[in-house]
Amino acid sequence: MSESLKTISPVDGSLYVERAYTSPGKIDEMLAAARKAQQDWRQKSVSQRAAILEKCVDNFVAKKDLIAEELAWQMGRPIKFGAGEVGGFEERARYMMSIAEETLADIATPQKEGFTRFIKREPVGVVFTIAPWNFPYMTAVNSIVPALMAGNAVILKHAAQTHLCGERMVESFIEAGLPADLFQVVVASHKLAADIIGSDKVDYVCFTGSVPAGKAIETAAVGHFIGVGLELGGKDPAYVRSDADVAYSAENLVDGAMFNSGQSCCGIERIYVHDDVYDAFVEKFVEVVKGYKLGNPTDPETTLGPLVNASAADFVRGQVADAVKAGAKSLIDPKLFPADKAGTAYLAPDVVVDVDHSMRIMTEESFGPVVGIMKVSSDEEAIKLMNDSEFGLTASVWTTDEAAAIRIGDQVETGTWFMNRCDYLDPALAWTGVKNSGRGCTLSAVGYESLTRPKSYHLRTAI
Repeated sequence: MSESLKTISPVDGSLYVERAYTSPGKIDEMLAAARKAQQDWRQKSVSQRAAILEKCVDNFVAKKDLIAEELAWQMGRPIKFGAGEVGGFEERARYMMSIAEETLADIATPQKEGFTRFIKREPVGVVFTIAPWNFPYMTAVNSIVPALMAGNAVILKHAAQTHLCGERMVESFIEAGLPADLFQVVVASHKLAADIIGSDKVDYVCFTGSVPAGKAIETAAVGHFIGVGLELGGKDPAYVRSDADVAYSAENLVDGAMFNSGQSCCGIERIYVHDDVYDAFVEKFVEVVKGYKLGNPTDPETTLGPLVNASAADFVRGQVADAVKAGAKSLIDPKLFPADKAGTAYLAPDVVVDVDHSMRIMTEESFGPVVGIMKVSSDEEAIKLMNDSEFGLTASVWTTDEAAAIRIGDQVETGTWFMNRCDYLDPALAWTGVKNSGRGCTLSAVGYESLTRPKSYHLRTAI
């Protein structure tokens, strides 16, 4: 095993961050310290925890310019969009804090003469969060802030590509007054992470990442009787009905497909368009895509940065090449994007038509700036195609008919169903998936359920 974690920047291939892996002995010390800190933290009231965490979030948000720059170098996000992730972090954190008092309150039961009965929500203990690189702050906050608000301690392992994000979060929170050892970041390999899960020293694991990694986490947790929450990605579809606003739909779906260079678990990767508006939609969609500027993410004019590495870009190129070979048509000339270069992380966006579900580009997660568009003749055909996937994270319909949107949504296998928007997490709603998109839930009042355990009080007051 390599003795250090190395972050290679997709901007220029340089070494941006290097950290020695945390030793097994040090990990044991961290877990013991977290357990001790949590025993004191759980005794604080929800309002006391909120007062401290408000300052933590304030301190983190104050660093948004530095964070935007670091994101550009670590994972290629254009610097002009970096502060947006800080905004998303803040929105989710403050919402989950705002509902904590009510959500974590005791659950009353119907009165019974001679008895006092209620259910407390107790913290599970130590939460192990394993965060991804693509939205390194907004994914991590989904479990970290609610876990702390519920009275838990948190150990964070961030992706190798964005380990510095983990350090930045912990630093910001400790500076603002969070008790020492309550929130710690560990530098761990996959093997060390599995050892932590199987150590009997953590009580819940919250993971965002790939399906194979999710399976590995479940395997590591077998026999330890701890909860595991898994958000494992998607191949998210959109359906543009005949009554849709074509220009609005195209502009927003381009953003849903191309933002973050398509590296979003809930990004749009396949679009089904009613034949009545198909030609107009594709024309507008291509027009909007051609307006992007691919380049160095530290340039304020750049709107499309590199993928996380060259192999990720080559993977997407392979999907497109296979589709074209099978009869599909690529509508974007890569020469329009001079920064595009084979063998590098810089990849021109693409729109592929004349596709079907025999092609990888319509069934296999791309995680890049490419989308396939298919023509359909009815709602029923669109529903069938949207459900023809191993994933089910989000899906959307573009229509002016709300009743139709609900009717169609009731038949689509997905965790979140959108009408006239996509690629967005509302913290008031449960973030969850079906099929290979994972299990469990973060955000909303429901998101607190996995971070607490019920404890029943059955008090006989009349004897």
